[in-house]
Amino acid sequence: MSDDMTKALAQLDRLMARGAAFLGAHYAIMGGAMSWVSERHLVSALSNAGAFGVIACGAMEPPRLAEEIAGTQALTTKPFGVNLITMHPRLDQLVDTCLAARVSHIVFAGGIPPGTAIKKAKDGGAKVVCFAPALALAKRLIRAGADALVIEGSEAGGHIGPVSLTVLAQEILPHIRDVPVFVAGGIGRGEAILSYLEMGAAGVQLGTRFVCARESIAHANFKQAFIRGNARDAMPTIQLDEIFPVIPVRALQNQGTKRFLEHQAETIRRFQSGELTKEAAQLDIEHFWAGALRRAVIDGDVENGSLMAGQSVGMVTQEQTAAEIIAELREQAAQAIMARSAAAAA
Repeated sequence: MSDDMTKALAQLDRLMARGAAFLGAHYAIMGGAMSWVSERHLVSALSNAGAFGVIACGAMEPPRLAEEIAGTQALTTKPFGVNLITMHPRLDQLVDTCLAARVSHIVFAGGIPPGTAIKKAKDGGAKVVCFAPALALAKRLIRAGADALVIEGSEAGGHIGPVSLTVLAQEILPHIRDVPVFVAGGIGRGEAILSYLEMGAAGVQLGTRFVCARESIAHANFKQAFIRGNARDAMPTIQLDEIFPVIPVRALQNQGTKRFLEHQAETIRRFQSGELTKEAAQLDIEHFWAGALRRAVIDGDVENGSLMAGQSVGMVTQEQTAAEIIAELREQAAQAIMARSAAAAA
């Protein structure tokens, strides 16, 4: 490795220092929590490679989550986090499960976490990470006790908000200094990581880029769909009725996407007829996605299952180890630093 590359990587590490220290990792790179994908093998591989893996709890019940945490701890001694969906009916018990296993970081996603859940996590010794889709909410979450924030743009895969990361970063990063802020959504190369770090981000979160890690248990068909996919193929679902808001989900288009629209229409009918409460209807939709995602990720049914993917899917071109992906991202960022230094010296 040349002296210039060594210096550039050292500069990159300085920009990541706050985020890395918060995570207890070498690099301030969080793995996005992807149901069925972000399990013990990928999570431990990311943490072992110097990044920070995050288990996707999704619809798991507490005993199942306890098993997954224990399985991850058997594969790594490095810190990792657990992502909990705030609408889970047993959120409190899931927090207890994480605390009993001494999980260092709890990430609350899918809505505003109850203040009681944040307090329980912090009182139990965990660091709390929350998603903030707007500046006002970011400030509110900090007041509620969030130790760090993730701002995720609509370029991301899975459940998404309406605003791009480009805009969110400009809206939030200049004004939040109290806690580390990690950026997510559409990030697939090191140059982009560098630009957000220089804007004030403490680190980044990547999901789509890690789906095709060799350690990922995703079915070969699922990985091939990502390798073949382009940014324009990863589209968000549409909302059928404004009286029943459904969070859009970005995924590669297939028959499963069409089937979801049919399921959404049927669920809305059951809600309007009084057969389902709003909460039960929303959970029904979430369970649909969990099942459809499992069919694609685990069973390899890429026609009828859900292919949740961010728009960075076009930058996924091959299967690599988690360590190789992280090294590639760091090298790309370092090359950008070196190119700028060379241009300034010219």
